[in-house]
Amino acid sequence: MALIFHKADSRGLAEHGWLTSRHTFSFANYYDPERVNFGALRVINDDIVAPGEGFPTHPHKNMEIISIPLAGALKHGDSMGHEQTIRAGEVQVMSAGRGLLHSEFNASQCEAVAFLQIWIVPMSADVDPRYDQHDFSGQFPEHGVLAMIGPHGAGLPLGIQQNAFVSMACLAGGELTCAKHIESNGIYFFVLEGSVVIAGQELAARDGLGVTDLDPVCLRAESAARVLCLEVPLQ
Repeated sequence: MALIFHKADSRGLAEHGWLTSRHTFSFANYYDPERVNFGALRVINDDIVAPGEGFPTHPHKNMEIISIPLAGALKHGDSMGHEQTIRAGEVQVMSAGRGLLHSEFNASQCEAVAFLQIWIVPMSADVDPRYDQHDFSGQFPEHGVLAMIGPHGAGLPLGIQQNAFVSMACLAGGELTCAKHIESNGIYFFVLEGSVVIAGQELAARDGLGVTDLDPVCLRAESAARVLCLEVPLQ
């Protein structure tokens, strides 16, 4: 078993006035050669965008982009013609494929929006761009693991162009296990709320832990906690 532990306060930080962004992995002006990726997992950005502000239209290519609002509402637009607003409880996926343009803005003029943006390197380049979203409100268990995203054709609510899986582990106190879908994958755990012990390592909110060569992985919490589980190919 190998563990890669990232404390929340060790992440990169970008302050732009309208945007506060914390980077688990190297991104933009933050670069750490020891924190470029975890297998196919390339980016976890923890963003807070001021009311009415956002990211103007910009290009992406050959990346699987996942947006998860944590508070507030995020307005999305893209060159495929999608104009959508996503809120806490919803998840958005976008395969940039051979190339597209998109924008992301805070949909509110009075409240900040907090969201995670996750990038996963796809298994195939230059595919047709795709967009989808799903409302998971009311589906999260009190104590259990909800699988949200998987490879296209895996039968999960949302699909991406990679043999990767994104799940939410919800703990009400006590233990649960997170099993891999593919034996050779690793799992990166990112704590959203509460404190939890994963594979013997104590983690607090916004700490991250990459785990390889262990299946299933045991999670334990004394009280309520939520953990994002990102299972990705390591090669």
